[in-house]
Amino acid sequence: MAATLKDVALRAGVSIRTVSNVVNNYPYVTPEMRERVKVVLEELHYQPNLSARYLRKGSSGIIAYAIPDLSNVYFSEIGNAITEAARQRAYTVLIDSTSGRESERQVVQGLTPHLIDGVILSPFALEPEDLAPREGSIPIVLLGDRIYDVPYDHVTYDNVATARLATQHMISIGRRYIAALGVQESDSHETETSRLRLRGYTEALTEAGISIDPRLIIRGLPLFNRENGARAIRQLLALDTPPDGVFCFNDHLALGVIRAVHEAGYRVPEDIAVVGFDDIEDSRYAIPALTTISPDKDKIGQLSTAFLLGRIDGTRTGPPERIEVPCQLIIRESTISRPIRLRS
Repeated sequence: MAATLKDVALRAGVSIRTVSNVVNNYPYVTPEMRERVKVVLEELHYQPNLSARYLRKGSSGIIAYAIPDLSNVYFSEIGNAITEAARQRAYTVLIDSTSGRESERQVVQGLTPHLIDGVILSPFALEPEDLAPREGSIPIVLLGDRIYDVPYDHVTYDNVATARLATQHMISIGRRYIAALGVQESDSHETETSRLRLRGYTEALTEAGISIDPRLIIRGLPLFNRENGARAIRQLLALDTPPDGVFCFNDHLALGVIRAVHEAGYRVPEDIAVVGFDDIEDSRYAIPALTTISPDKDKIGQLSTAFLLGRIDGTRTGPPERIEVPCQLIIRESTISRPIRLRS
């Protein structure tokens, strides 16, 4: 039989209210008392009754983090920040991996308040009508690049400026035949991330007087992973004039590119410079270490969680906001031997 608050209180020699304050991480308990109760909670393997919590407080204490690709470390690193920010407010984070418009729509329309209190959503294929508020719908905070005309807070960053900065960096080190790798499509249309990063890439080339060569723009990648990065660079290396620089729309693609370039007998960065996007942990330990765009992932996680919990508890009542977090270009060995940082 599951332990109750009363069981814990009796074992710890405290009141039921004190145990409740500890379980809900309220501040009204001395450190010594809190530690005593935590020891008993562990001894009795106490688990909160979420149904009872909802009936009592109108809150489940659970939020969801819905992402399109669980294998992408970028989303995992943001998830770590979200989980920590939520934990400090005594919330649990449920992670849901979506795979297209229908599953994303199910997250938005299928999750009800008695299951979760709100969702942080990074949409890949949703249309504006899918996000239209409905009666009884839960609070939502959006992540990512696509701008929806819906009344939800949105945390993002300037993809055009950062992609332009990445491309300008390769131009500044003398590269003139620069490929763009990562134009992704959903329902036969470019995704917003792809469209914006491609725009930054083309703007940088145009400003430098470099013509746009369609053969250097790799389109139709189903996933941003190492395998597709390696496959795409092999296609580019088969051209009569292979590229001398590659801007990859994420780090997973770039890591696959570096491996395939090495296998083909070329050198990075001497023959082909490579720039990624996301600054995942693997990029710092690759050989050579990867030059990449680094969004402030901790800030993305902290802001999105604060916005969502503010909507849930009623402390955030103003109009929805769209916030852009800062990004940096971190220059490592895949373009130049001396690591430096440039802000977008």
